Amino acid sequence: MRYARHETPIGSLLLLAGEEGLAGIYTEQHKRGPEVQPSWRKDEGPFVEVRRQLDEYFHGGRTRFELTLAPIGTPFQVRVWDALARIAFGETWSYGRLATEIGQPSASRAVGAANGRNPLAIVVPCHRVIGSDGSLTGYAGGEDRKRWLLAHEAQEGSGPDRVSPRHAARQPADRLRTR
Repeated sequence: MRYARHETPIGSLLLLAGEEGLAGIYTEQHKRGPEVQPSWRKDEGPFVEVRRQLDEYFHGGRTRFELTLAPIGTPFQVRVWDALARIAFGETWSYGRLATEIGQPSASRAVGAANGRNPLAIVVPCHRVIGSDGSLTGYAGGEDRKRWLLAHEAQEGSGPDRVSPRHAARQPADRLRTR
């Protein structure tokens, strides 16, 4: 595993990459974030494009990401994460809607748990999932960061879509690894 840190308006992000692509983006004090392991190698190289796209997002020039993603999760988690990638910039879904999107409308709690284990903060937008009553329910990166991200997207979403025409298709679920 290779790693680097990246400073953003919401604090330092821990970036992780495996052989197949971007494996993790974690905020400081992330509830389920990993600790840097002695076997990991600090290496800025795999993260040049990740940093560029994150900076564009934070500075209002990007609403979609074009990255090779390689999160590791169970088949159910991967289905949830794939559905998260379909939530448009500036839009929010409830956990119920997310459960319905994956074809399991009665699985809101399981969907919430998988959402909370999303290893790719911001890029796979778990912050866009809120309670059915509009409340900012849990976010592994902290409620203040979730509030900031949603406010940022609401402000930026009011203008024209500034993404280049070469935006990548969403990462298909069969390309994500399961454990």
